[in-house]
Amino acid sequence: MKRIFILSIILLLGFTTAYSVTVPEHKVTVPLSFDYYYSYEMVVEAVKALHKAFPGITKLDEVGKSEEGRTIYCMTVNNPETGSELDKPAIYVDGNIHGNEIQAGEVALYLLNYLLTNYGNNDEITKLVDKKCFYVVPVVNVDGRYHFFADANDPNSNRGLRIPKDDDRDGLIDEDFPDDLDGDGNICTMRKRDPFGKLKTDPEDSRLMIRTKPGEKGEWKILGEEGIDNDNDGKINEDSEGYIDPNRNWGFDWMPEYVQDGAGDYPFSGVGMKALAEYIRKRHNNICVAWSFHNSGGMYLRGPSSKALGEYQHGDVAVYDYLGNQAERITPGYRYLVSWKDLYPTYGDSCEWLVRSIGAYGFVGELFMSSTETFKSRKEEKVYKPGSEASEMFFGDSNSRNRERLKFNDHLVQGELYKEWKPYKHPTYGDIEIGGWVKMSSRLPAPFMLKDLVHRNASAVIFSAKNTPEISLDVFEAKKIGKNLFRIRTRLTNSKAIPTMSYQAQKDKLYPQDMLILSGENSKVVAGGRLTDIYRNQAVYKKFRPELQFLIVPGFGKIEHQFLVSGKGKITVKYQSVHAGKIVKTLILK
Repeated sequence: MKRIFILSIILLLGFTTAYSVTVPEHKVTVPLSFDYYYSYEMVVEAVKALHKAFPGITKLDEVGKSEEGRTIYCMTVNNPETGSELDKPAIYVDGNIHGNEIQAGEVALYLLNYLLTNYGNNDEITKLVDKKCFYVVPVVNVDGRYHFFADANDPNSNRGLRIPKDDDRDGLIDEDFPDDLDGDGNICTMRKRDPFGKLKTDPEDSRLMIRTKPGEKGEWKILGEEGIDNDNDGKINEDSEGYIDPNRNWGFDWMPEYVQDGAGDYPFSGVGMKALAEYIRKRHNNICVAWSFHNSGGMYLRGPSSKALGEYQHGDVAVYDYLGNQAERITPGYRYLVSWKDLYPTYGDSCEWLVRSIGAYGFVGELFMSSTETFKSRKEEKVYKPGSEASEMFFGDSNSRNRERLKFNDHLVQGELYKEWKPYKHPTYGDIEIGGWVKMSSRLPAPFMLKDLVHRNASAVIFSAKNTPEISLDVFEAKKIGKNLFRIRTRLTNSKAIPTMSYQAQKDKLYPQDMLILSGENSKVVAGGRLTDIYRNQAVYKKFRPELQFLIVPGFGKIEHQFLVSGKGKITVKYQSVHAGKIVKTLILK
């Protein structure tokens, strides 16, 4: 079985680990705590508690329902006293689109908690919340998160949407889940003694197994995850929850199942994904930058998501590089990468949809690095060479990473990561053993490591939020140059890295460009255009409707215009932008 093969590789390669946590049973209070993981019910309680504690600067929306009827929430953080949310640059953040990637939801919750509890107490956060708007969806795949906590799982299960699917094409639907045979709340690994097996006990740690060498007698055979043949078809665990990947089901560059595993029958076949996309499109055109958090690997990924889409516009790449390189500094060890080129191509993913349909700058944060789970002295760290072990472990020549994981388990989390092998009488396989890494491992940091992870990643979001466009409008000249004829010069300056419209959005014409409008009751704009050389008085004048100029203000840049106005009296200069808000200034021509 494919699933058994994958589990065998996981066991041998030894992915990262984390506590097997029992979530405290208590009422969620503000400020939130980040020394354990929140269940779906606790996430709902947390966002409601934050909204209740800070009603003046928050709004809590029900985005839609999941396949099983659970609510997807979005919290808006905005100070209405400093302007409408749609008149400010916005930052969109979501997490937990894959049900098992629960620390992604914790980053989103931490961001909300940090912004709100520091508002009025920290000058930087107060200024940021006053000038920007945040839309935060802590849990996208609400059914997946619920079942990850409520059910027995392995670290990789309950990832997709709960849409029934006949995985094994036997006319039955979701009839053969893994089974928690020993009732410990985890789906671990089954092994059986077999002299012809390809594995033997690791001589350095009897809990582990290593591959046998050619001609060497075997000891163990991996049977796969805990489970039995529930549908009597001769296979085990082959038809669990239908696998539709919520991050391959979005409406941009979607590909069918034979191209993209987990795509679903058609784009937005996931009801929660469709509801979220409609919510974003209808209400939040002001989103400048978007973050979608996943796990794991320690990466900040930007698109394009597939090679066929072609590289982003040169100006956008410069923005991504600036933000991505700073994010690397904020979170040591994380790498800023291009998704299709440095990882793998994907089709129908949410981040590319946000970039290509909404016009945002989009990042995927892949949370947690295995290298942080160590048990080494300074001397051992110097001789350790990360990256040299993967091929060795695959071919069975080294089990050092697994040994170190167990030392981390034994001495830093007091054995909560790993289940010792125990005998079990299986109805099909007879005498077997069940053991290995537990549910809350492999992809999750231990709770004592969680606070650092969520703070650093929330800080990467905050850095990008600080670099959404901030525009100043300066009427730096209003000079009489003839009888009732005036020359007016304006300068729009962007002090931040992100332009008022991405270059990709300009290319695809996703929404209107910024507008600069000059008007007056007793005057008329007879000429107007971009000022190209202030010293030589050179301007490129617009042929029609010179009082209305379309423009984009680049990051860390400026744009100047020149108008010739006939008449006198009050003149209004108005700037408006989908992503950078509105500015109005007036002057009197005499």
